[in-house]
Amino acid sequence: MDSADAPLLGHMAPYGAQHLTMLAVIAALCALAAVIVRRRADCERGGGRGPGRPVEGGNDRGGAPVLERRLRVLGGVLLANSLLWTLWGFMPWAWDIDESLPLHLSDVLRFIGPLALITRARRLVVITYYWGLTLNMQSVLTPDVNYFVWPPLEFAEYWIAHGTGVLIPVILVWGLRMRPTWRGFRFAYAATALWALIAMIGNALTGANYGYLSHAPAGPSLLDVMGPWPRYLLVEALAIAVVWVLLTLPWVLLDRRTGRSDELRASEIRADGSRSDDARADDPSSGPGDPPRIDTVPG
Repeated sequence: MDSADAPLLGHMAPYGAQHLTMLAVIAALCALAAVIVRRRADCERGGGRGPGRPVEGGNDRGGAPVLERRLRVLGGVLLANSLLWTLWGFMPWAWDIDESLPLHLSDVLRFIGPLALITRARRLVVITYYWGLTLNMQSVLTPDVNYFVWPPLEFAEYWIAHGTGVLIPVILVWGLRMRPTWRGFRFAYAATALWALIAMIGNALTGANYGYLSHAPAGPSLLDVMGPWPRYLLVEALAIAVVWVLLTLPWVLLDRRTGRSDELRASEIRADGSRSDDARADDPSSGPGDPPRIDTVPG
């Protein structure tokens, strides 16, 4: 049976007890992850002797550092969960043409985020940063959660997707200190336009409303203050550009204040985000343990 024809089993009320609990959980996890991951990363870059103190000849002596392995495992688990949840949506009991196709921005982000954790590919990291902390936040702050098949699973998967959409960029940027740049900003904006085009084509072919690009959601959302469709699409595009500039500018100013050069050679960045000893010798503007920029991480 098409889940669109199934009776509604429940709905999570925005700013009810469940929603407020999940907001608190996400905030707590982000704060803890930023502190723990940064301390661990600094320790491993310094060979266990404190932040910014590199071990001669490398940063680990027995394979990948512990933090690197754990983040890759986390990314792998989240990626497997995303694949299984996408397949679940195509099962007869869950199929809904309006929801099952992976065309919502969160459907794409639930794959990009884990892949960014695993690979640290610069293009994946910038998309995770900008999407996770802005566009994904609409679903975090104004959720539209309906239950059609199994409420506990649907609740869990909703918050796994949107919660990790916030958590992963916090780990990458504040934990591992992978800084955004203007190049990353431009690439993420272009990627967003491409996703919107694909989603619009999908909406035109199916009559669905992926990404809320055909009309605003039924419940309250940030789109309500941007005017009617299609005006809100233009307002949203402009708002995204402004907010993303504000998300980029502090990091760029910080780099200028600390005297870091505009570009680092991608080959000089190790998988764990640290720079090679030769790279440090060639670049007097950097010091031991300097964080990589997002658009200079291999990928």
